[in-house]
Amino acid sequence: MDHILKLENVVKQYHKNRAVDGVSFNVQKGSIFGLLGPNGAGKTTLLGLLAGLDTPSHGEVILDGRSLSAFDEDGRAQIRAELVGFVFQNFQLLLGMTALENVMLPLELAQAPHPRRTAGELLERVGLGERLHHYPNQLSGGEQQRCAIARAFATRPRCLFADEPTGNLDQRTGERIVELLFRLNREHGTTLVLVTHDLDL
Repeated sequence: MDHILKLENVVKQYHKNRAVDGVSFNVQKGSIFGLLGPNGAGKTTLLGLLAGLDTPSHGEVILDGRSLSAFDEDGRAQIRAELVGFVFQNFQLLLGMTALENVMLPLELAQAPHPRRTAGELLERVGLGERLHHYPNQLSGGEQQRCAIARAFATRPRCLFADEPTGNLDQRTGERIVELLFRLNREHGTTLVLVTHDLDL
């Protein structure tokens, strides 16, 4: 079986508190993988370990065949830039940039060709073609999350981490955001790792 993520007995210890306790699992390439649990269960801590934002106290996280513990912070940042996209509960858009500029940013950092055109096409696909030049505070919560999803998919990541992506949205808007994530997962073949406390999701 072809795995993009492998965890082997991963532990994260903070002083006397063990936030992640001996977790092992594999995530198949192109799949949708859910991390489900109540608030405070350690889901976001685990997501940070999966993405190489933090390192485990014990055990190993292997992303696309590379053990993240073998790299320093700069090395892990490079792997994230090559392989990973993020969608957050609170959107994390840059307030001083338009929707178009927010989506262009990772393309420019990756020195991708035609960042403006690519960003515009992505925003069109998520239903924001008429909102390219609006700033985040001029967008609704659902529009901000769609912009964040377009930004996350901009560099065609192999793996997308979504941390409570519907947490700040009403139910109907949240359902549309989930449908969009699942559709882009199918179309791009991107592995989707979804963190949520919502059993229905």
